[in-house]
This record gives sequence, structure tokens and C-alpha cells, in this order.
Amino acid sequence: MKVHLLQIPQGETCHLEGEENAAALGLEDAGATAVSPLYYSLDAGVSEGGLFVTGRASVRVRMQCVVCLAEIELDIVADPFAMQTELTGREQIDLTPFVREDIHLLLPPHPRCDAGAECAVADTGCAGRDSPAGAGSAWDALDMLKN
Repeated sequence: MKVHLLQIPQGETCHLEGEENAAALGLEDAGATAVSPLYYSLDAGVSEGGLFVTGRASVRVRMQCVVCLAEIELDIVADPFAMQTELTGREQIDLTPFVREDIHLLLPPHPRCDAGAECAVADTGCAGRDSPAGAGSAWDALDMLKN
């Protein structure tokens, strides 16, 4: 995702909207897999030798619940997305590293299916849910070890 500075009118902003292949985000390094393209809606402008970009970027990812190990899908949304960088004589600037950093910072470090997503194995009593009917507590199992 590159911004060509010559396309931005002096003293104005340029609107950039579309989608990019999410492979450039390197989500696999963080234990996530993109299941959608990277969508973006950004406004870019030049001011006093620097480029500023604001807007929104989002991608849908698949991760594994750390409690029940089910595959879950989460929407990762950088809204507001904002960045600023010096121009230093360049004609174009690649926004991918800036967007990648924001998306990675928004990924949950310990994704859980009970944190806003629907649990794929709700009958197992994933963390934060009621235990299935008739199931004993974990303490009952520990008490049996004493005997």
C-alpha cells in the first residue's frame, strides 16, 4: 500500500480506499491467519515536509482459543489509524509497515472464544461459561486424589 506524494494536492488531503492482500501483514508470526483482505479507508496529506495519514484499517483473522483450542474468527480494526513520517526527498511512501504494526498491536495475546466471539464448543464449559449440567467441580476431582 503505497502513497505517491505527487498525487496529493498541495495543502489538501487525498482519500485512499480499497483492499490489499493481507499476506504482507505477517500475521502468521503472531499466531493468526487472515481470512479476509486488508480493508482500508485513509486520508493522506502533506504538511511541512511530512506525510500524515489518518483513517481506518481492518482485517478478519482466524486464531485459536487458548482455553478450548477451538478456531475462532475475530475482526481486528485499527480505528482510528494514524501515522506521520518525514518525506526526506522520497516520491512515494509504503504504508504497509505502519498498518502492520497497528494490526499486530491489536491482536489479542491470549485469544479466547468467550471474549466476544461465539464458542465453537460451548458444551465444554469454556472459561467464563457455566459448566455442563451434572459435571462436578475441579475440586471434586482433587478431593478424590486424597483417598
